[in-house]
Amino acid sequence: MRTPRRRHLLAALGVTAVATLALAGCAEGGGDEGDDGNIEGETVTIAGGITGIEAENMQKSFDQFTEETGVIVEYSGDKAFEGNIVTKVQGGDAPDIAIVPQPGLLRTLVGTGEVKEAPEEVEANVDENWSPDWKAYGTVDDVFYAAPMLANIKGYVWYSPAKFEEWGVEVPTTWDEMIEISGTIAEATGGPSWCAGFFSEAASGWPGTDWIEDLVLRQSGPEVYDQWVANEVEFTDPEIREAFDAVGEILLNPEWVNAGFGDVASINDVAFADVAAKVADGSCPMTHQASFLSANFLDVQTAEGATPNVAPDGDVYAFVMPGYDEGAATIEVGGEFVTAFSDDAATQAVLEYMSTPEWADTRVELGGNISANLNADPSLASSEFLTEAMTLLQDPNTTVRFDASDLMPATVGAGSFWRGMVDWIDGKDTETVLSDIQAGYDD
Repeated sequence: MRTPRRRHLLAALGVTAVATLALAGCAEGGGDEGDDGNIEGETVTIAGGITGIEAENMQKSFDQFTEETGVIVEYSGDKAFEGNIVTKVQGGDAPDIAIVPQPGLLRTLVGTGEVKEAPEEVEANVDENWSPDWKAYGTVDDVFYAAPMLANIKGYVWYSPAKFEEWGVEVPTTWDEMIEISGTIAEATGGPSWCAGFFSEAASGWPGTDWIEDLVLRQSGPEVYDQWVANEVEFTDPEIREAFDAVGEILLNPEWVNAGFGDVASINDVAFADVAAKVADGSCPMTHQASFLSANFLDVQTAEGATPNVAPDGDVYAFVMPGYDEGAATIEVGGEFVTAFSDDAATQAVLEYMSTPEWADTRVELGGNISANLNADPSLASSEFLTEAMTLLQDPNTTVRFDASDLMPATVGAGSFWRGMVDWIDGKDTETVLSDIQAGYDD
């Protein structure tokens, strides 16, 4: 049974936080936190890589919390967050809370000695509201530091239902069927059937790693995937080479990419979010991107100049990239984790709130996102697609694995792997690319 959506916010917080907030209600005035435990008027700073309208919604998600507790939350987004946060922490300029998008980066931050262990109330919420795997991603050396926040499903293929009907193709149920319709669409349109963009400020190449991770999971299975993450299966091993070969059948095929943009090499010049506009106006038949791309369709137009309708019979929709066997419910996911560099009472209250279904429901309802919180309500998602995605994510029968590059050491997952994908698109041979990526473990 789900936690009631409109339960009073204070009732959602743990005993310690409630006691602290009760003291705040008895104390005179606000301002600095004193011996009486008053946190009303305190400011808690949060930093992360979420920018634009998503940052605005992040800020809005604390409106009710501020109204009921008096704690002011200030979120700031940085497109280069992943590259800057460690330097800031080491330089004594850490925020109270950081939203960390990679477990590997979390381990690096913990290594600075500045990260605080998660409060007991936060850990209790995570035990109640998330699967053990999600808790494990926020744990370093058996110490729990970071609660999960939002989530996304990586392996979606975005397309136009109307165009599929026009071309006489249906949503594929196996990898072979997807390859078959790729050729059918190219013949029907006289142009490429796929578009892709690997460019990202300070992080070019990561969309390519998602492709490879999806194929390792689908071709070789979760056990090999886990061994790969642990470096027990190396990039130079046959299983990973097979994944590159499968992805190359699409991305290195000049007849199938890069619709709406140019040739194969143009993939490295196209920003990952720009593919949404080409799918919406019909110039790109298919693109591989995470569930979060749904938010980008709010800012683009169809060929007729309208905001695209994201629906099974609308202008744009998505299917989970199929496996080699029909019906396999296997997905790769990503997500953020909330960790703190302060252990004051106001910061702990914010941490606790962010680990509740109430905060998850608030943020999901604001639009564009889903949560893996098992007690959050998927019906509150801002579209039919996101409701379906969140339901899939919460389904205990779904095989879920976290983004492999985010779990690998930063020198590989956010270093040689990203660079290797760019080099591969630029024409470097696969064997050299795989060796170069593996060498990241020696850095």
